Amino acid sequence: MQDKIKESFKKVFKYDAQRVFFAPGRVNMIGEHIDYNGGYVFPCALSFGTYAAAAKRDDNKINFYSENFAKDGVITVDLNKIVFDKKDGWANYPKGVIDAFAKAGHKITSGFDMCVEGNIPNAAGLSSSASLELLTAVIINAFFNLNVSPVEMAKLGQTSERFVGVSCGIMDQFAVAMGKKNNAILLDCNTLKYEYVPLVLKDSAIVIMNTNKRRELAGSKYNERRGECEKALALLQTKVKVKDLCSLTAQQFENNKSVITDPVILKRAKHVVYENIRTTDAVKYLNENDLRRFGKLMNESHKSLKEDYEVTGKELDAIVEAAWEEPSCVGARMTGAGFGGCAVSIVKNDGMKAFKENVAKKYHAKTGLTAEFYVASPWDGAKEII
Repeated sequence: MQDKIKESFKKVFKYDAQRVFFAPGRVNMIGEHIDYNGGYVFPCALSFGTYAAAAKRDDNKINFYSENFAKDGVITVDLNKIVFDKKDGWANYPKGVIDAFAKAGHKITSGFDMCVEGNIPNAAGLSSSASLELLTAVIINAFFNLNVSPVEMAKLGQTSERFVGVSCGIMDQFAVAMGKKNNAILLDCNTLKYEYVPLVLKDSAIVIMNTNKRRELAGSKYNERRGECEKALALLQTKVKVKDLCSLTAQQFENNKSVITDPVILKRAKHVVYENIRTTDAVKYLNENDLRRFGKLMNESHKSLKEDYEVTGKELDAIVEAAWEEPSCVGARMTGAGFGGCAVSIVKNDGMKAFKENVAKKYHAKTGLTAEFYVASPWDGAKEII
């Protein structure tokens, strides 16, 4: 891909690129819908992502070109006039990063040419936007000797989403910036305390299963679930001194859950408490090199997201349940907001071909949709590669 992106750059800009960069996609392995309740997420960067060939200019022009949006041609902006413009489409994401760096006081002293190509599926929930943001951040950081740390670049990437009218959490940008090969990251999104945890897949691989069902309800249901969790917390706080739902132990929850009389609110709280416990247990099992028990926790996570948090939907359930039936599947669960998008699984390499064929067939029979599969491994974060 490095050679391909350099060739694309030369074809478009008629001269050779100076440097080549890469930013990965990301997937959350376990710890879903608990970050806003004080819990942990457990993402890893992936071995596919977004590549860029780039070169500095000696004027204030910035030229963006994407092989993924070739029909848009070269999008040109002035370094001194960085504003959101709907007609610039995908280029508003790197523009947002430039804006965030400038507002944080970092000096970008000239324009540059940037040619990108990604192999992250659009709208699959694997952070193609965060990948593009951190790709832009490492280019700026390298070209202008800014010495911005990866954690700070993640924060600027998160800030840059406001440029396109989105308010998002920090997980996507953090995982893309801080990824480490053969490791996942246990992250507290509130404090940004983190630790790397070995995720060594000797005879297995991460398989992302795309339902190709758009996540139509995710936004409204997200707000609804947050409200339900807030109600549960307020009720529990009348019985036990706790700052958030994820601070509760299982015993504290079981001893005090009778204060929640609404069965729906109770189910939401149950998912949050036990999903956080599953996430910390997952770290323990991986540190013990026990991938089998980690996979079991993935399965339990999906069941809880289906039955207690009710954010899966028939497509995600169909693809995950088909995966569970395969002997090569170590574990599988939905990942992301839910109501479509992707599921994540760990699959043994020697059964990979049969896994993809059988899951695709069963999924299509149940839903009429065609699944897509992306095989990956835990990877390094955004960086210069040539």
